[in-house]
Amino acid sequence: MSADILLTVVATVLVQSIFGAGVLLFGTPILLLLGYEFVEVLVILLPISLVVNGLQIAKHHANIDLGFYRRILWLSLPPIAVFLFIVTHARINIGLFIGAFLLFIALKDFSAGAARAIDALMKYEKPYFVLMGVIHGLSNLGGSLLTALVHHKAYPKDTARVTVAASYATFALVQLLTLFAFSGQQIAITFYDEASYAIVASLVFVLADETLYLNIGQGKYQRLFSVFLALSGMLLIARSL
Repeated sequence: MSADILLTVVATVLVQSIFGAGVLLFGTPILLLLGYEFVEVLVILLPISLVVNGLQIAKHHANIDLGFYRRILWLSLPPIAVFLFIVTHARINIGLFIGAFLLFIALKDFSAGAARAIDALMKYEKPYFVLMGVIHGLSNLGGSLLTALVHHKAYPKDTARVTVAASYATFALVQLLTLFAFSGQQIAITFYDEASYAIVASLVFVLADETLYLNIGQGKYQRLFSVFLALSGMLLIARSL
């Protein structure tokens, strides 16, 4: 196992254990900064994200917002597959735009003007879901728009986490299938290493779920979600500069 990948997995799984997202959203820019190639990052992180999301779905599957999830299936998945196929041949950097958007979303709980602007934007949900799929296919960062929309809806924390987890798991499955079908690149990671990262991720999730997530109340969870979005935005902006 690589020490830098292992540390990245542990840190990002802690975040994903609380919010349903983190392994891809934070792990992607971190590993890119460490010098890994984009497709290699996907192959490393997608199975790990799937494992953690699967554990979250198994625990709270009854809380998934099925209407939200159906829109993910019909509106976001097709552009993910199409634009991931495109990006395996041409890299596009849109992290600066997404980062600024997340910072703006994080202001919702602190600015009435920002809240009104966001409310107006989120009324156009169908194009928003399509845009989410396009951005995720291009950059693996569409989950940032997913978490922003979930935060805007102010779900109870179990519904928020498991709805993000189910959506993210579906994203990851489509990405893996697309990569295996259309990417001819050879990735230098063994099954043993991938399985080891997945086992570590599972252990970190179980510990974090029992010691952190269960002890966070609904009001505190909403505030932490705002901080999570703001930190995501700043990381993406820093990665783009």
